[in-house]
Amino acid sequence: MAAATVRRSFWEILEEDVVAVGLPLPEARGFYSALRSLGDVGRSEGAEAEVWRAVVAAGLLRPEHPHALHQLVYYSVYANWDSSERGPPPYWFPSLEQCKLTNLGRMMETYCPKLLGSSYVDPITSFSLFQKYSVYHPEVYWSIVVKELSVTFHNEPSSILDTSDKFMDSGTWFPNAVLNIAESCLLPSNSPKKTDESLAMVWRNEVSDDSPVSKLSLKELRKQVMIVANALDTLFTKGDAIAIDMPMNSTAVIIYLAIILAGYVVVSIADSFVSKEIATRMRISKAKGIFTQDFIIRGGRKFPLYSRVIEGSNCKAIVVPALGNDVGLKLRSHDISWKDFLSLVEGLQRPYEYSPVYQLADAATNILFSSGTTGEPKAIPWTHISPIRSAADSWAHINMQAEDVFCWPTNLGWVMGPILLYSCFLNGAALALYHGSPLGRGFGKFIQDASVTVLGTVPTLVKTWKSSKCMEGLDWTKIRAFASTGEASDIDDDLWLSSRAFYKPVIECCGGTELSSSYIQGTLLQPQSFGTFSTASMSVGFAILNEQGVPYPDDKPCVGEVGLFPVYMGASEILLNGDHKKVYYDGMPSYNGMILRRHGDIIQRTVGGYYIVLGRADDTMNLGGIKTSAVEIERVCNRADESVMETAAISFRSRAGGPEQLVLFAVLNPGVAKDEASLRTKFQRAIQSELNPLFKALFVWAFRCSVLGKRRWKEGKQMNLRRRLLRFHPPALRNSPKSSVWSSHLPPPVRTLRFDPPDRPATAEPNGA
Repeated sequence: MAAATVRRSFWEILEEDVVAVGLPLPEARGFYSALRSLGDVGRSEGAEAEVWRAVVAAGLLRPEHPHALHQLVYYSVYANWDSSERGPPPYWFPSLEQCKLTNLGRMMETYCPKLLGSSYVDPITSFSLFQKYSVYHPEVYWSIVVKELSVTFHNEPSSILDTSDKFMDSGTWFPNAVLNIAESCLLPSNSPKKTDESLAMVWRNEVSDDSPVSKLSLKELRKQVMIVANALDTLFTKGDAIAIDMPMNSTAVIIYLAIILAGYVVVSIADSFVSKEIATRMRISKAKGIFTQDFIIRGGRKFPLYSRVIEGSNCKAIVVPALGNDVGLKLRSHDISWKDFLSLVEGLQRPYEYSPVYQLADAATNILFSSGTTGEPKAIPWTHISPIRSAADSWAHINMQAEDVFCWPTNLGWVMGPILLYSCFLNGAALALYHGSPLGRGFGKFIQDASVTVLGTVPTLVKTWKSSKCMEGLDWTKIRAFASTGEASDIDDDLWLSSRAFYKPVIECCGGTELSSSYIQGTLLQPQSFGTFSTASMSVGFAILNEQGVPYPDDKPCVGEVGLFPVYMGASEILLNGDHKKVYYDGMPSYNGMILRRHGDIIQRTVGGYYIVLGRADDTMNLGGIKTSAVEIERVCNRADESVMETAAISFRSRAGGPEQLVLFAVLNPGVAKDEASLRTKFQRAIQSELNPLFKALFVWAFRCSVLGKRRWKEGKQMNLRRRLLRFHPPALRNSPKSSVWSSHLPPPVRTLRFDPPDRPATAEPNGA
């Protein structure tokens, strides 16, 4: 099949172009005739968006068509679109009729005539105005939204927001409220509508791709959670921190809810971590026990998990079998199998009943970890309030409904795991889980068979699906919306993804563990453009700062660091292992009388008001949707080979966007020569064994250190400067005939790096200088 030939306009597409991209001649003739039947739509200059909207509305492009056909039409339509003058081109357009039926549109139609007065027109026209209103009147917005969620207060809050405590930068939310957020997940409710018989979870094991999906009702889920809660009380003391290090499957979700229901605190640890990283998180959280699995099953193969856990912790482990009812290995004497753990409640008359432990709203429920730029992860406590933020953003931006089935491949060790869980259960939607790898066709078939209506992704996954063509022939047309987070999206990958469901919107989300959700997102009330964010999240305000820390005007296209408004529902107030004020506020400028909160993203506001995340102001990078720091990677690589004097780790992505790629620069000791391929192998082995097996170095550049300068650069501002110089001015690529290395992945020649004093940039010289 030939690649798509992009024409200078939609109207220049020829019948032979359609044949060339893979449609049989009879079908190509029909398709071409349908294109021409659009008549004179958009023939006037500047009407590209009108043309694309007509193509999508007519349903001419179908999921089963070759991707090259989608490329031909989309890129030809927008061939003359000038993004510098008009902003990113839109691919999805809201209809007023549908917007009024969305959660947020319905809310606006009900309340905005009073809140906004005569300024209110309709949910599309007035969305930006209402978003801004929610920023400056958050107590009004949240008083309405919390009633739309399945949140049950044991004691009602005395108010929505109290800003009198100056030590609470984000404000005191729901003061004096008492609740248990896990109970709210498990109880029936009228708004949203969920009953005991409502579908709560649906899942399938990887080895059972042709079997019916497994299902669990809300009543059945509640019983299983309460059995686990009763068993927990036989082993632990109220308030204990208990870790979960296992795949996000139905059992893990039950354990997670049970820990919180019973008044303990979940410690979230990703199942991909090596023993050292597990040990770090167990130590910081002071966990008293850990739930894990004997193995992880992927593609029919067993990968060890229990062995990694016990190498990293001596705490009591409760071990769930990956397959069957019995664990597949010998346990330590003080550990216990899942079967024996459940047997602890056999003496109870009603083990499936449990009285929730009610707590103040700001009590900790979950300790999550976010990468720190100094190597140790930041330990961020979530409270009973944090899930309300997570669920509310899904309610507002993705339009989560009680009848939805929501799937997002993730893990409880990452922030997206709890966000997914609460977005489902507090909105009355069903949580869909695939117990296996999301990379292959088995996952896609599960999406089809489980009738998933909202599919969340990570861009790296989408790129794999598209390139492998593993999803061809599957029916994803029940999906009404996609969501994407973790890393930057590639435009063509999103074109492929959206086309799988007749061009449903891909809602981009960007936030952080410390925010409980996203600060910028898409919305169903605005046109969407591939790989961009159309708005700040509801009730979130921010400024974009120039290099001097001065905010740009709100309506001006610009590039700079994000500074968040401090009053932020769901944002963290403490770190267990760090100075929260120092991390998030010290050194930040004032804006309209507020000290802004640091987030770290560098973003672009485009013409038209879209946002694009360009990278980080610090040295955090995002690899496969997992945040890590350059320092962590460099420390591992510096020890990987005795010939290495020092390393610098950076990430980059192509001009078209898409996921970040890891590149390592190695400075060799004087007089030492080293093959870059062997260095890459050693670095890769060290990174995967000591940090995360999912991290991959794209390639390595080796530099020989000049005899004139053998001094190491100290960690801190000097090393930060070095990384940024490499990131934005890679010495091996400047004026190099091999400048295509970024896309072709071909390694450049070995070069000699001369260390200059810290107040001058480093210089790179050809071999032998």
